[in-house]
Amino acid sequence: MPKRSSILWAAAILTTVAPYIYFRVATMWSGAEGGVFFGWVSWGRCTGYEIDSQLQSLLDPVWDFPLLWFGSAPLIALAWGGRLLSERTGHPRLGRILARSAVTVMIVRHLPSPLLFMLDASSHPGCVESWGPLEVTGWGIAMDLYYLVPAALVLLAVRTPGPSRRGRLARTGAAVSLVIVIIIGAVADTAAGKVSDSQALDCAGFGDGTVSGLDGREKGFLCGIRDDAFGVGVPQLADMPDRELLAYGRHLCELAVRNGGDINAPAVSKAIGEMNSLVGPLTRLCPKVAEVEQERGRQRQAENDAFIAAAEKSCAAHPRHRPRVKPVRQVRATMWTEFWQINAWDEGNEGGEVGDMVADLVGSGPGALNIWAAAEIGHACVTGEAYRRRPPVETRGWEQVVEVGYETAQGVLTIVDGNGERLPDLAADGPGNYRVRVHVRGRKAAQEYIDVPDGTVQLLIMVFPGAEKNPVIYRDYPPRKPRK
Repeated sequence: MPKRSSILWAAAILTTVAPYIYFRVATMWSGAEGGVFFGWVSWGRCTGYEIDSQLQSLLDPVWDFPLLWFGSAPLIALAWGGRLLSERTGHPRLGRILARSAVTVMIVRHLPSPLLFMLDASSHPGCVESWGPLEVTGWGIAMDLYYLVPAALVLLAVRTPGPSRRGRLARTGAAVSLVIVIIIGAVADTAAGKVSDSQALDCAGFGDGTVSGLDGREKGFLCGIRDDAFGVGVPQLADMPDRELLAYGRHLCELAVRNGGDINAPAVSKAIGEMNSLVGPLTRLCPKVAEVEQERGRQRQAENDAFIAAAEKSCAAHPRHRPRVKPVRQVRATMWTEFWQINAWDEGNEGGEVGDMVADLVGSGPGALNIWAAAEIGHACVTGEAYRRRPPVETRGWEQVVEVGYETAQGVLTIVDGNGERLPDLAADGPGNYRVRVHVRGRKAAQEYIDVPDGTVQLLIMVFPGAEKNPVIYRDYPPRKPRK
């Protein structure tokens, strides 16, 4: 092999690996190993970007082949070795075919994106934005053009002298161009991409879906994006074609796997951005993310169970109320609220108006009852007692004692907390008018201090028949002090 040809082959390999060597040295020198991640919103539907996305989605598995690593340096080395072997065995034509085949692969890999980017840039200025931040896109396009240089060096290394040289180069260029046109044309036929709806994907599981070629994880991911039955959906991605959406999901999955499956890792969190509802669909596509999220869910559940157990223990430690007259029913419960109150409503009157809260403790209206239970959020230790006649008034040991009228057309007074837990019915005489007497202790501490134990607030709720409408305050305390 002529010395000039060997130099060109060596230059081609050195050109391909030069960027990797540079970045490796620069990283070691600076000591920085992190990355920068960008998120952007695409502008409309731009033909070049759509075709490039589809093309990369189809060919990405091919580009992961080891021969194409490091800018295709192993492929060039293999072609060089084949060229040397073919000359030694007396079949130089075979070596040239191998070299030109390697060049074709490199051109197919690196030339379409610059061409398609220029197509979008010339069709509409806004389409450039669909490719992403210019500093990232520009760098990617420049590197694609850069990797065409070693392809040109390989062609120069195998060119043959003589008048037929120009014809061979023309044929090679024509063949490469034809391959690119065929690939781009085939992808362009489906560039807009199919956007399957929840019915076509059979998200409901009735077996009448029309989408084929997807496994369960892929369908689950698409359903999580498209179908509100799986959650809130991801409106930002709802119009993205199936193939492109799956490619995006796989990219996020790979990024998450590199970070141990943790979607809260800075790189993953930045890639997801404000699309928090994307986490659910991603767990269906990415087993590692699902595993980490399940473990995180178990930890949250264990913490919540421990929190509830501590509140129940605190409530159990309080002495039981000893009624002065025997009630029809006495029940105890640890009740939760996130909005200050626990409530009772006639069926169909949920959220009914109660008017002003008497002493900020209890308010009532037809078929509606609100009772203060926490300084915004927390557990209260609640005792409910149902009577058929008016019980004696008890004020000793209570901070507030307030009585209001309550009317139920359905004959039910069931107090419900923020988690849907219920006390049994306290309306002993069915439909009609009742008096509801509410006793509270621990309210001062809950309002004045932020670190009181959960379950400090105790409520005693007595319910008995009575036609009186006006509220009565048997005991109250001065306005609350600021929290310390």
